[in-house]
Amino acid sequence: MRLDHISYVASHDQISDVVNRIGSQIGTAFVDGGIHPKFGTRNFTAPLLNGQYIEVVCPLDHPATDSTPFGQAVKKKAEAGGGWMTWVISVDDIKLAEKALERKSVEGVRKKPDGTTLKWKQIGVLDVLNDSKNPFYIEWISKNHPSKDGNPKAKINKIFMNGELKDLNRKFKDIFSEVSQEIEIVWQGTMEGNFNAGINFVEIKTRDEIIELF
Repeated sequence: MRLDHISYVASHDQISDVVNRIGSQIGTAFVDGGIHPKFGTRNFTAPLLNGQYIEVVCPLDHPATDSTPFGQAVKKKAEAGGGWMTWVISVDDIKLAEKALERKSVEGVRKKPDGTTLKWKQIGVLDVLNDSKNPFYIEWISKNHPSKDGNPKAKINKIFMNGELKDLNRKFKDIFSEVSQEIEIVWQGTMEGNFNAGINFVEIKTRDEIIELF
């Protein structure tokens, strides 16, 4: 169990600008990740050190955007102005997460512009939709992990989270304890008017500097 990636939302019109901004800040080029046909979204990804990556995702004008939890979460965040949506935990066996959350995972698929296909299972997006402090889980079926696309030059140093640890869904507290041994998660307390904002900003370390990504 480990941090797999962090997800940033932009509108369809702004995604190119966001990708260029974050890519230039971390000194790493994003690649076009293609479309999630089941979720009505599309993304770009940038590899990070330690087998992690940043995803920038936007909603599409597609029925699946309104009919699936992931599409709804992305659209909701985009309509609120965009920004960091969630953190995603990689697990070896999604069945453990299914047991904890008492529901089944769903299979995701993404066909990249180069013709290759990524497949995975995910669960927990409903919890993100209700409160974006919560992560969701992913079990990769494909071997071509997005962290292998490109030349990573930076790593996640800290995640600054709006809210308090005591407010985290109890089903995720054990996850937090394990992941926080790998990456420091800083709880900034409840901020007025921003209680469910989840990730406030991410501290990225490059070879030369520390960068705060908002």
